[in-house]
Amino acid sequence: MNNTREVEVVVIGAGQAGLAGAYHLRRSGFEPDRDFVVLDHSPGPGGAWQFRWPSLTYGKVHGMHALPGMELTDADPARPSAEVISDYFDRYEKAFDLRVRRPVDVRAVREGPGGRLLVETSRGVWSTRALINATGTWDRPFWPRYPGQETFRGRQLHTAQYPGPEEFAGQRVVVVGGGASGTQHLLEIASYAAATTWVTRRPPVFREGPFDEDAGRAAVALVEERVRQGLPPMSVVSVTGLPLNDAVRQGIEDGVLDRQPMFDRVTSTGVDWQDGRHVDADVILWATGFRAAIDHLAPLRLRAPGGGIRMEGTHAAADPRVHLVGYGPSASTIGANRAGRAAVRDIRRLLAREPVAA
Repeated sequence: MNNTREVEVVVIGAGQAGLAGAYHLRRSGFEPDRDFVVLDHSPGPGGAWQFRWPSLTYGKVHGMHALPGMELTDADPARPSAEVISDYFDRYEKAFDLRVRRPVDVRAVREGPGGRLLVETSRGVWSTRALINATGTWDRPFWPRYPGQETFRGRQLHTAQYPGPEEFAGQRVVVVGGGASGTQHLLEIASYAAATTWVTRRPPVFREGPFDEDAGRAAVALVEERVRQGLPPMSVVSVTGLPLNDAVRQGIEDGVLDRQPMFDRVTSTGVDWQDGRHVDADVILWATGFRAAIDHLAPLRLRAPGGGIRMEGTHAAADPRVHLVGYGPSASTIGANRAGRAAVRDIRRLLAREPVAA
């Protein structure tokens, strides 16, 4: 315990959710390094955005909401989003003197003495009275399992490893997944690949017209209900549907976005369906989403029988010291901002009382 540093709040993660939480802590009078610390395992500013593929330019990004207190202005829509948003986050951290520590890998959060939490990391241990967990999902890509997958002689990769469309030139590509990433990959790859096949578990639902505030509130309410029940959060697209923009319409018209039902088996040369159909493939690209990166919280035993963490507002129902920002209904850029503010408001109330008994 001699190496343990004490703070009031530890923020884990410096993406949109973590920076929003740190900003509101700062505004509430908490001093970085003295009262709170932000730990981030990424090599530089930008959260998960820094790892996005180069062809995802800023102009293709849907619904990027500014961080609280500082707008993102004059961004070049043709510039890679990884560069635009990483630069913006870097300026933001400096403007508000958030003093993010990186790279720091958080290995476990455990119960500590005196009602405190112990945050064990690659750079030592922090003892804290409250925690803002803002670790997102990027570090936990979801790979479904299908019979024969290990026999495939081609290449399998996940969206998290997507290098851009040029690498698929002349290849036969099966894209798995009905979310925004899957459709973006298909629209990019189609002009380079020898052939593309799109497969999804459920028929895609395309959304026409603007996604207004009422629709947004309805979507958030559905996700909130799941986390209140302790179920894993749903994907955003499963609630909102896919926006039917000009590029998607063209993809449907050209036959690129011609959805096929999920195959039943992977073979050494491609994929098979039970009805006897076979598609040859050189590449299977799994655009199958991500899961919440919360394994480091396992020692606190917060998971409900349903597999998720049951939430009350932004904190775990089982432990009011632990706030999950960017989880469930706050897993959007605007939702993360609001959740960061709400979490800090609740933390201020918590810390005004005596520490929670162990």
